[in-house]
Amino acid sequence: MELWYTEQHTDNVKFSLKVKDHLFTGQSEFQKVDVLDTFEYGRLLTLDGLVMVTDKDEFIYHDMIVHVPMAVNPQIKKVLVIGGGDGGTVRELMRYKSIEHVDMVEIDKMVCDVAREFFPAISCDLDNERVSLYYEDGIKFIKSKKNEYDLIIVDSTDPIGPGEGLFSVEFYTDCFNALTENGILTNQSEGAMYETHAKELVRSHNKIKNIFTISKIYQGNIPTYPSGYWLFGFASKKLDPIKDLQADAWNAFNLKTKYYNTDLHVGAFAIPNFVKETIENGTI
Repeated sequence: MELWYTEQHTDNVKFSLKVKDHLFTGQSEFQKVDVLDTFEYGRLLTLDGLVMVTDKDEFIYHDMIVHVPMAVNPQIKKVLVIGGGDGGTVRELMRYKSIEHVDMVEIDKMVCDVAREFFPAISCDLDNERVSLYYEDGIKFIKSKKNEYDLIIVDSTDPIGPGEGLFSVEFYTDCFNALTENGILTNQSEGAMYETHAKELVRSHNKIKNIFTISKIYQGNIPTYPSGYWLFGFASKKLDPIKDLQADAWNAFNLKTKYYNTDLHVGAFAIPNFVKETIENGTI
């Protein structure tokens, strides 16, 4: 008998992977957590039945949410990660010796525990001495922070369940206040191919652009995310992701990456017309 994992992307689209084994299932206070071992993508983590990370393509997401802001401001010293329980974002940040400290706030301890057990190559820096890990609500955590972080990364789930409040005006305003003068905010911004995701893209972008001086959308191709085409947000008080790109400084870090490079950085912000029209018009 064949076992398949299937995620419903829309009422008319499903995405399936053939499964070797179902390694873990658990229900936390916040969501259902599962780990599957698949033939094509290796181990797969789902939250409430939705793909969060796989062994095979996780590097794309984590490269793009971390290295893009680091190449614009290589002097980043203190970082806040909200979400990111699998540990991939922290792993990439810890590759920079120049980063002094990372606060990571994950609401669901089960996600980190499962990542430590089943995804050691991704979660390997969750216990790094430069990382302080807090199991609490990131929305509440950030409220007391003022002018504290050079970079905030919102590595969240979709805007449903535990992740819903991370897409609000109040939250983005708190992020603005928590950032230093040269601070940068990056976040996953959903996709643009399907209507439900495009609505959230427009909703979050409209909020952010009314708070931050600079607000841009950039792209990455992640096969296991809906449609395979995913978008990220870049926002800052003064730094432009293209005009202020410090390619030479970033390349001097000599980091070996599987997806990101500074040529791709520029291209990632050259978004297609249908995406540009969607965010400019504020409609889909």
